[in-house]
Amino acid sequence: MPLFAPLVLSPFITPTGQSVAKVNPKNLKEKIRNYKLMNFDQLALNLYDEMDLQDAGLRFEVFDKALVGYYNLKHEGMLSDKPVITVVDFTKSSREKRLWVIDLQKKEVLHNTYVAHGRNSGEEFASNFSNENESYMSSIGFYVTEDTYFGKHGLSLKLNGMDEEFNTNAMDRCIVMHGAEYASEAFIAQTGRLGRSLGCPALPMEEHEEIINDVVGKTALYVHAANDKYTSHYLDHANAMAEMVQETTPAVDLPLPGDVANDAGEGLAI
Repeated sequence: MPLFAPLVLSPFITPTGQSVAKVNPKNLKEKIRNYKLMNFDQLALNLYDEMDLQDAGLRFEVFDKALVGYYNLKHEGMLSDKPVITVVDFTKSSREKRLWVIDLQKKEVLHNTYVAHGRNSGEEFASNFSNENESYMSSIGFYVTEDTYFGKHGLSLKLNGMDEEFNTNAMDRCIVMHGAEYASEAFIAQTGRLGRSLGCPALPMEEHEEIINDVVGKTALYVHAANDKYTSHYLDHANAMAEMVQETTPAVDLPLPGDVANDAGEGLAI
């Protein structure tokens, strides 16, 4: 069964007996684009409501963008058949649980937890972002998860940034998902905020292995922020809609890779 049942709408039907006025091709193209956008957003909202994501603290605006990117990445063949998407919302305080791992096939939230931002991105809130080496800032946008390795923080996950000018240096910067003692409620109670990394999305130690195992192997990660300069060609509603209505593949279990990589860029708490 498809992940979504397509909406059946017919906005362009002309009643019998009425003349058809000439339509400007540019105007028609814009109407069709808006129609597809409307359809996608409605389907996304249906899923959002069905999964009770508002109760889980995830805003629809953020989920909608993440879902558009997910289907665009699938449309370009960048993802595996694992129907999992990870969402980070850096508009939220680091005192809040601002990372969600969502199984779109099962329509459930697998994880909702804390995630650290880079030390130069801000204190309690992340407001500054960079794609530059040694900036010690977080990078926003869409990523594809790659392989795992064991570094100084234990099991860690390599991330491939997909958005030019925003996160494409992630591999060179050794921006990875890993566990950290400073990503904890105890650290929040002590300092008033979560600890910070050198740019990596660091997770609580007691959860990071399970989360990494759930998202490893070419799944989508979207890091959201309040940044007016952010643009991405993965936010194409037409391609997302086309891919969404063809979604029929169930989830498959992928083996856990175990190679070793350079983890020099992993962050420490300050």
